[in-house]
Amino acid sequence: MVRNEEARRLAGTVLRILVVAAAYFVTGRLGLLQRVIVAGAVVTPLWPPTGIALTALLLMGPRIWPGITLGALAVTWSIGQLTPVDAGIMVGNTLAPVCAFLMLRRAGFRLDLNRLRDGVVLVFLGALTGMLVSATVGAGSLVASHFLPASRFWGAWAAWWAGDAMGVLVVTPLLLVARRARWPRDVHVYRWAEAAALLACAAVVTLLVTTTRMSLLFLVFPVLIWAALRFQLAGAAPCVLFMSVLAVLAATHRTGPFAHHGLFAVMVNLQAFNGSAALTALLLAALITEQQSTLRRIQEACEELTEVVARLAPGDNTRRQRPEDPR
Repeated sequence: MVRNEEARRLAGTVLRILVVAAAYFVTGRLGLLQRVIVAGAVVTPLWPPTGIALTALLLMGPRIWPGITLGALAVTWSIGQLTPVDAGIMVGNTLAPVCAFLMLRRAGFRLDLNRLRDGVVLVFLGALTGMLVSATVGAGSLVASHFLPASRFWGAWAAWWAGDAMGVLVVTPLLLVARRARWPRDVHVYRWAEAAALLACAAVVTLLVTTTRMSLLFLVFPVLIWAALRFQLAGAAPCVLFMSVLAVLAATHRTGPFAHHGLFAVMVNLQAFNGSAALTALLLAALITEQQSTLRRIQEACEELTEVVARLAPGDNTRRQRPEDPR
């Protein structure tokens, strides 16, 4: 019985590793569709596999880390022949989400993202700090192997770090919301109408600002605020993903507000937009969720206090009555 239990546990772990590797490979191939050359290195403005890897570690534990390495190996192999520099890149791609996971666990991160603190640590520890590892190891491997001049290190490093960080900021919150998504019940019609209006508004505004040559990208922020205030992360996370994907498409094709700009200016504007949108949506949604949770706890405490007072009131009234005169 013990051996059978261990065999089932091992088989389950192996299956989870293979699922993570497959998800990493598929999203990696999608990310490579919009790759660009920055400072002589191939990078992507949005690298979804980092979000996949961190989410898998948060949900399944650190034992699935080989799936990240296998996925990175498969993505690299699909591009061309493997070289020694690819080993360093795969190590960085594995270490970055693992380090981010360890920092989040140390900070007491909750998967529900129902506190502002959770949003802050995901942004600053999971994305901005954790992805320093992959950018440093990846760009450093290119320089050490003479695929990249030392003078171009910081340009490649910055683009690499921004793409990996955006993968965490855009993909991880969406997956954490999707894991606990349930079909809503007893929802008023006006709520469905508001959701449909939000979806239509997000589509129209994003298409407008990413196709016109005027600098109107800031118009998406009222939509993100609307989504976060009314639907919290369940509404804000899909909007951020949709807006980021359209912005990446416009930037890589040099259309809309990214037309007639150099590569460096395009990348800076793109990552500034994506980062600002993700930060606004994630932190505001976490703040609203925390406030609503606090309000619910206060209401529950008031109801419990009311019940206690109702139970004690008759006894108090009895004790307050004057005793009858025995005469």
